[in-house]
Amino acid sequence: MQENGVFFMRTEDWEMLAELYRTENITQAAQRLFLSQPTLTSRIKKMEMYYDVQLIIRKQRGITFTPEGEQLALHAQKMLYEQRRIEEQLHNMKDQFAGTIRVGVSNFFALNKMPKLLRLFKQNYPDVEFQVVTGWSSEMHRLILNHDVHIGFIKGDYIWNENKHLLYEEEICIASPWDFQWEDLPQLPRIDYHTDEKMRSIVDQWWYSTYKQNPNINIQVNQVETCKEMVIHGLGYAVIANLVVRPHTDLFIRPIHLPSGESVTRKTWMYYHEETLKLNIVKAFVQFIETLDVKAL
Repeated sequence: MQENGVFFMRTEDWEMLAELYRTENITQAAQRLFLSQPTLTSRIKKMEMYYDVQLIIRKQRGITFTPEGEQLALHAQKMLYEQRRIEEQLHNMKDQFAGTIRVGVSNFFALNKMPKLLRLFKQNYPDVEFQVVTGWSSEMHRLILNHDVHIGFIKGDYIWNENKHLLYEEEICIASPWDFQWEDLPQLPRIDYHTDEKMRSIVDQWWYSTYKQNPNINIQVNQVETCKEMVIHGLGYAVIANLVVRPHTDLFIRPIHLPSGESVTRKTWMYYHEETLKLNIVKAFVQFIETLDVKAL
């Protein structure tokens, strides 16, 4: 920023650098920060003039950071982390249940569980705000590892040496618009959807331990909800988590099993760092979640 001809860094500049480093794209960073591209570009140029180094290199698609720019962007991330930490500590010192809880949530959980959880929690703690980030469970695992969020709601078992609470375990099943025989599945049309590596590995392990043929995938979609709608409309079957299709009683839903007879399941966890429980609002939210039957919501 610049006042009376003198440039100095502010929180907004650290946020801009961190977001640009995360996206490597000026257009995306500007959109996420609610800035115009010319404004973002102008602020980068002022920083380059101030530090007397080139920070970014424009490519045909997106940008890349110079070594000097990367060093400053990593410093920006540290500055933002310290700013959040001191704000949280100050709120906590007031001994009040107010402030913002940062949560990373897997896509299905965000759509089907999170709105109800937040509504119930805010009935008792109306002054608490939430910053919710959604995406694949692997992305949410990275966020909680890096302390970018206080709490992660994650499907699947990831490497984690701190606190976690099992929310529920669900069966992986075949959901079909018509009755079927197990031996006929390789010939029947299957609808596939983009998912994280953990889920893909579970499904592939089951399939290739059961069948020698490849599945007959005739439709591929990006989202599990789109896949579910395709199944409902009779276009094929899907290998899918039970909670996604459980409300649709007109479908033929059968759990899958390994050759050993063991059912194939996937767990959903709440991950959090022990140190975050020092914050009143985080501790209250964790305790609130632990008392609920989340699967039944």
